[in-house]
Amino acid sequence: MTVSDLPRGKSGRAAHDVAVQAVREAGNIIMARFPGEKRISYKEGRSNIVTDVDVLAEEKIMALLQREYPDFGIMTEESADIAGDSSYTWIIDPIDGTRNYAYGIPHFCVALALARGEELLLGIVFDPVREELFRAEKGQGAFFNDSPISVSAKTSLQESLIGFDMGYDAEIGQEILGVASALWPGVVSVRVMGSAALALAYTACGRLDLYIHLHLYPWDLASGILLVGEAGGVVTELDGQPVSIHSKSVIATNREIHQDFMGRSRG
Repeated sequence: MTVSDLPRGKSGRAAHDVAVQAVREAGNIIMARFPGEKRISYKEGRSNIVTDVDVLAEEKIMALLQREYPDFGIMTEESADIAGDSSYTWIIDPIDGTRNYAYGIPHFCVALALARGEELLLGIVFDPVREELFRAEKGQGAFFNDSPISVSAKTSLQESLIGFDMGYDAEIGQEILGVASALWPGVVSVRVMGSAALALAYTACGRLDLYIHLHLYPWDLASGILLVGEAGGVVTELDGQPVSIHSKSVIATNREIHQDFMGRSRG
């Protein structure tokens, strides 16, 4: 199935158009509140936070999607899942990079994907700070502000800029630091990104050569899987096994660097 085969919304618009409107409207809310104070709550531990703006942006996205596609399910970060009467599910992260957002660091995004069962059909990552919109449609390629994109053309780790994130669990954070330490100094440099969805979009367009994360949720991952795949890249779990929206770990890169990484990690 491709996006062109998807049911249209109640307004008659294509799913892609509805999704783009949703992330842009959420982006307007996010940016309007970015300079000011936010109410911060802790979901689990000391690192996994949510702001009142996450909730407002999520409500805006959900209202539009439910109006246009009332039969579709919804899986979202800040609310309980909503079962649909169809096999389609929207997967929402209203602010990926909430810690950056709360601290005034301008590196975060809105992530939205559409799946039918486990099959990803549409993925969008929107950076409202820079007005950068990354999108992918199954079988149609990946785009940055309507220009086609592709993953890095580098051929080895030695040439590569690596991105990673530590997640919310202290032990997993230590593990990923170990992975990064093992790669250094055999790479160009490393970056802690603070937003997995935006890092995967950066990988899809070649800004990052390789991205690694060891503890993700579906809303962090779904849009990025499709973006990187449609941009000609490779996305697997850390051990090289096929990735799904329910995977915890991810390696995203091109085929040559993936082979180099797996060879080094197994060697």
